[in-house]
Amino acid sequence: METLASTERAQRLAAQLREDGVDAYLASSPISMRYLHGFGEDGHERFLMMAIRDTGEVRLICPALTETKARRGGVADIRAWKDGEDPLRHFGELAEDWTLRSSIIAVDDEMRAGILLAMQGALPAALFKPGHPILAKLMRVKDEAELELLARAARIADEALDAGLAAIRPGATELDVQRALNREMERLGGVPTFCLVGAGANGAEPHHETDATPIRDGDVVVLDYGCEVDGYQSDITRTVALGDPGEEAHRVYHVVYQAHLAGRRAIQPGVSGRDVDRDARKVIVEAGYGEWFVHRTGHGIGMRGHEEPYVAETNTEPLDVGNCVSVEPGVYLPGRFGVRIENIVTVEEGGERSLNDEPLAELLCLKPA
Repeated sequence: METLASTERAQRLAAQLREDGVDAYLASSPISMRYLHGFGEDGHERFLMMAIRDTGEVRLICPALTETKARRGGVADIRAWKDGEDPLRHFGELAEDWTLRSSIIAVDDEMRAGILLAMQGALPAALFKPGHPILAKLMRVKDEAELELLARAARIADEALDAGLAAIRPGATELDVQRALNREMERLGGVPTFCLVGAGANGAEPHHETDATPIRDGDVVVLDYGCEVDGYQSDITRTVALGDPGEEAHRVYHVVYQAHLAGRRAIQPGVSGRDVDRDARKVIVEAGYGEWFVHRTGHGIGMRGHEEPYVAETNTEPLDVGNCVSVEPGVYLPGRFGVRIENIVTVEEGGERSLNDEPLAELLCLKPA
């Protein structure tokens, strides 16, 4: 059955389309479709498209092998095609029924180029434009049900940490720790989505690909991981050490921790992502490590792991109540170690509320077994 939430979201999108002077939105991403109507599937190379008109009408064009699932998901108007048939026939019918021949049509950023080019060829007089700015206006503000799912995903990530820490010992590999974290998130009811473990010099690569590097006494270890709960994501980063990592590791951890707190203190409704980024970055720059803070302070999170609003120099738009963002400053000393601390927070009247447990104020040094 079609849910109230999906009906409301499709209608909210229709209202936004009217406000922006757009005639229809074409969603191809499973995330966009699921958000808007409760059903989502990746068509891969096949033509699979959910169309939402500015009047609120919804139509799905999909492979026949998807039709039953889509009907079970509550989609009423479905035009299915079989392999060997031309799905553009259904798209042409949509254009005629909705008068789209010379209209303005917004599309998902993730749409495959081949499919977009075929639709442009079928409607040469129509103007196709990026739909992300339109849909992002809806997705960036979370309702209570969404906040609860994000909080559940965050709690699972928090509770999985102990299993990851228990796996850190001399001779264990990054992959061993990754497996421990993923197993625990799954046991707790989450679907693991990513897990980066960087030991020693690998931790100085913010997006290090976890490998068989053994963890040694004295290594600083960065743990960045998350899971999904009913389509909503978590993302947490903790930095620990095995044994004594040396004085500078403690100093850098303290600087990053203070930057994390500064970023969170800056968060208020009406404050821009740029201002939050600058407040967090200022702490690291003044401590002499600005050259090694190489990324933005944070990103929005919801059904996508990275979405608007971004906590970055490039974002001058004000934060709103209901936005959920990461606050994750870091310092990465090439060839030596890295430190990053990340919590997910939601913007509330008067400040922010963390969905994760608070990070430790001092670097945790695990005793070598």
